[in-house]
Amino acid sequence: MGAGVLSGFRDELYRCLSARSDALFELADAVLCADGPVRTLVDLTLTAEHRRGHGALYDGLNQGRIDVGRLRRALTALPVPRFADGRIVLAVDVSPWLRSDAACSPDRLFCHVYGRAKSAAQFIPGWPYSFVAALEPGRTSWTAMLDVVRLGPTDDATAVTASQLREVVDRLIACGQQQPGDPKILIVCDAGYDVTRLAWVLRDLPVEVAGRIRADRVLRLPAPPYEYNPSGGRPPKHGGEFDLKDPATWPEPAVTTINETTSYGKAEARAWDRLHPRLTHRAAWLDHQGLLPVVEGTLIRLKVEYLPGDRDAQPMWLWWSGTGAEPHDVDRIWQAYLRRFDMEHTFRLFKQTLGWTKPKLRDPRAADRWTWIVIAAHTQLRLARPLAVDLRRPWEQPAPPGRLTPARVRRAFRNLRPTSALPAAAPKPSRPGPGRPPGSKNHSRATRYNVGKTVKRETSLGGPPRRKPQAKG
Repeated sequence: MGAGVLSGFRDELYRCLSARSDALFELADAVLCADGPVRTLVDLTLTAEHRRGHGALYDGLNQGRIDVGRLRRALTALPVPRFADGRIVLAVDVSPWLRSDAACSPDRLFCHVYGRAKSAAQFIPGWPYSFVAALEPGRTSWTAMLDVVRLGPTDDATAVTASQLREVVDRLIACGQQQPGDPKILIVCDAGYDVTRLAWVLRDLPVEVAGRIRADRVLRLPAPPYEYNPSGGRPPKHGGEFDLKDPATWPEPAVTTINETTSYGKAEARAWDRLHPRLTHRAAWLDHQGLLPVVEGTLIRLKVEYLPGDRDAQPMWLWWSGTGAEPHDVDRIWQAYLRRFDMEHTFRLFKQTLGWTKPKLRDPRAADRWTWIVIAAHTQLRLARPLAVDLRRPWEQPAPPGRLTPARVRRAFRNLRPTSALPAAAPKPSRPGPGRPPGSKNHSRATRYNVGKTVKRETSLGGPPRRKPQAKG
């Protein structure tokens, strides 16, 4: 990647801004060239790269338009990071934009937020966004953001995630990033996703799905070979139980690998083949037509010697949609899953440095535009990564070539901007409007909106349990 790729993306980004394009484009440049973290939007109007006033900034966010479909194709067409075997690894995760004090903002949901204390979790109103990113191999804080979708009150999170991943994979295939014969795309997700459902819905695509599952799950072993029974009866669909909490129910693993790591000490991975959950018509499978399928995969138990700051490391359970795993497959899956945590670095950069959740926007559509502006700015940092010079502080350690963090690349972006494409036009002289007369009050009260889901469905086909009649007398 060089200066030509960066300039080409900046030109394409400008074409994706179909209304208030100059204001939105200079807003992205202000995010990239501001000194220090972004605290407020009005501070961005004071940068030299933003030549318009604060009114144009808010007009761009509230009244501007972005061709999101074209921008998504532009992001997918850029060079995508790959692992050693040439495989693309995608990660999906949800990050909330908390708006607990925005009673006049619609489409807010209760977002799960972890507290500082152990087992201290809260549900705070906000806008949850589902991100899809391509991961890089090795220890890094860089990811390639490819898509984002805001989850609404009427959305089914599993269905939205499956549709989002399908569209991302289709775009990768359409732009030539995934060719016939290439290794299948690996999708990694955390324990909050129904990994079995995702594997079933995306089974017609060249993808594999791997995700973390809870340590209290009970899976099923493969069904035993069919034996004729004179008394009749259908053959069994499931084998014995595999209780993740009860080692007595574990058969001998099919694969066992031991590796020495620099951060976790000795890592032991044991894998069992063709394990599957026993599905019922509940949750995501409620609307499934016909018999429920048997979705088999590989169960992996990863046990490390220690974790940074925690000497008593608990084992991690992963489920992978592939079967017949070899030792190198098991190591590939758990090592790729650990790279999923690189998205946490990206979310922290979005919120603490680029100011993604700092604006107090009322309209969720304006929040969507601002989210895409932040993603476009982060993409430009990734493209400028090999071009940036390390402008380190006196107390910072020198970074090797090619190992600059996103924050350090942003520090040098102001020097790279003049040599790249600058499609935004100069502002026209104008006079601000009179505004509201002094002393007048706003008599139109803004609408208040409730928080939470607006569509509820039964948890099973049988509906809610019937209450027992109370005895009379």
